[in-house]
Amino acid sequence: MTSVRAVILGGGRGTRLFPLTRERAKPSVPIAGRFRLIDIPLSNCIHSDLREIFILTQFNSASLIHHVAETYHFGLLSGRSVRILAAAQTPGNMRWYQGTADAVRQNLRHIVESPDNPAHVLILAGDQLYRMDYRDLVARHCQRQADITVGVVSTTRDQTHRFGILCAQADGRVTRFVEKPADPSQVETLASDLSCLPAGGAPPGERAFLASMGIYVFRTEVLVEALADASNIDFGEHILPRGIDRWRVFAYPFAGYWEDIGTIRTYYEANLALLETVPRFDFYDESAPIYTYAYHLPDTKVNESYIRHSMLAEGSIIDRSEIVRSIVGPRSRIGAGSRIEASIIMGADFYESAAQIEANRQRGRPPIGVGRDCRICGAIVDKGARLGDGVVLANREGIAEADGEDWYIRDRIIVVPRDAVLPSGTVV
Repeated sequence: MTSVRAVILGGGRGTRLFPLTRERAKPSVPIAGRFRLIDIPLSNCIHSDLREIFILTQFNSASLIHHVAETYHFGLLSGRSVRILAAAQTPGNMRWYQGTADAVRQNLRHIVESPDNPAHVLILAGDQLYRMDYRDLVARHCQRQADITVGVVSTTRDQTHRFGILCAQADGRVTRFVEKPADPSQVETLASDLSCLPAGGAPPGERAFLASMGIYVFRTEVLVEALADASNIDFGEHILPRGIDRWRVFAYPFAGYWEDIGTIRTYYEANLALLETVPRFDFYDESAPIYTYAYHLPDTKVNESYIRHSMLAEGSIIDRSEIVRSIVGPRSRIGAGSRIEASIIMGADFYESAAQIEANRQRGRPPIGVGRDCRICGAIVDKGARLGDGVVLANREGIAEADGEDWYIRDRIIVVPRDAVLPSGTVV
């Protein structure tokens, strides 16, 4: 894979994941307790023997830059590098990234210009959950002598509005591409030949609709040519629809688990799906581990508690509580008498000392974590949040959307943002 360079896009605002993206880039949002979303494509790249990896970021990039710098450092002799290219104004360009393609355009000289120009560029999203060996994708791309290859998954008719939908022939050649089609009559014309899918790839009883994964392999010359047109701002909106008649564009069907973490609901459900006895995405696969920051923390301490179908990250203290179908992140503190169900508690980035806890108590601020006798159901509690005693997060009225002083409801899920303070007795 020395002739391939990988580019991970991580610069979008992530507005649909607000408030989790209020202070961080979407790829640095935690998942499965101790990991970050960016760890997924980076780990896939490492296992696929990709040597040069670029991450393009723009909004709220501090936490992403810190995580990558602290986690992915390789020895001088490894021949592998991960470089973060943050959006920057230059004398020749004063604009921020206008879209996915524009982000690559503004960094093209870093990506492709070198004594050993890459033959292909692999473009990835930084906010998806899946495991893929990109070597097979690149091999299929080369075998077909494709100019562009698009990773695709099958989807149902009612989900087509969420994705770029493409139409492919039996040999995989793409003939049409429509970004997030809204017109039902148009959707009906986008069904693809089932023979282009792997066995079992089409949903039972459904015609095959192929959704773009936001994963592309470009022949370098084609990428340079496409980006030379300044009106090509976005890959899905512009380059792919305009390029089908101009270049050889093929679909690469992917039959494994894949989830686009685009909304609070998909984020919440993807996390809780990891708690199944045999989850569709397996963090426990030692043949291809997902890498992340190495926490130097003690084991989690559990005092007289009931825990079922849950994940507990290291460094937590759980005192006489009940935790059911939930994820508890690093350094979480759960007070006595609390019940947590179908929720994500992200934990904290540091422990408070006894002196700090007392100083905050004097100011009327509860300690970081979940206090005593709390009831939390169907919620996401971000890092560093302070929940006092007797806090109830349940959304019993089933409200779809709401904004509180230090809490939000999105897709009927209560979200307590990073470093929020909910005084004792708060009910949401």
